This record gives sequence, C-alpha cells and structure tokens, in this order.
Amino acid sequence: MRREVRRWRLHLRPDKTISDLARIFNPIIHGWINYYGRFYRSVLIKVLRRIDAYLVRWAQCKYKRLRRYPAKARRFLVDVFLRQPGLFAHWRFGTRPDGWTMGAR
Repeated sequence: MRREVRRWRLHLRPDKTISDLARIFNPIIHGWINYYGRFYRSVLIKVLRRIDAYLVRWAQCKYKRLRRYPAKARRFLVDVFLRQPGLFAHWRFGTRPDGWTMGAR
C-alpha cells in the first residue's frame, strides 16, 4: 500500500485542488479500509498517516506561503479537516491529520 501511495506522486499534482484529490483517491482508500481495516488495523493506520504526510507535502508544493514551513502546511491540513471532516475516506475512518486517532483500540 505504501508503494502504491508513493506512485500517486501527490506532490507533483499542484494543479489539482484538495477536493479533486479526494475524489480521485477516495475509492482506493475506502477499498483498503474495507479490506484491511478489519484485521490489520494497526498497519492500516500507519499507511493512512503516511497519506496525510503526502498531503502536507502536496500543500507545500501548491501554496507558496507553505513552501518552507511543514508545520504550517500540517496546520492547513488540520484546518481543512475541521471544516470538512468527511472529505477523505481515511478521515471518516478515524485517522485525523492532527495526529490523533479516533476510536483506536
């Protein structure tokens, strides 16, 4: 799964909006959650956090004001999460971009 996420090359898609990225990748993420979420939850959460890390990198490439500030880019992603918590499938699953995991066992 990590190899697949790396192949998406999110940081090379600054022409897309965050809604476009969600629309493109949500079916894949949702499928992984349905398949691996039942028995490999701990491994899945690590992969989903990695997706958030790539989204931070995407934000740094898209917005000049975030380019040299990964903390501000992460804050941008958290703000998007707070405005639209259901935008990405893994956010609905419970993996939040601020580092917390809801419903962890």
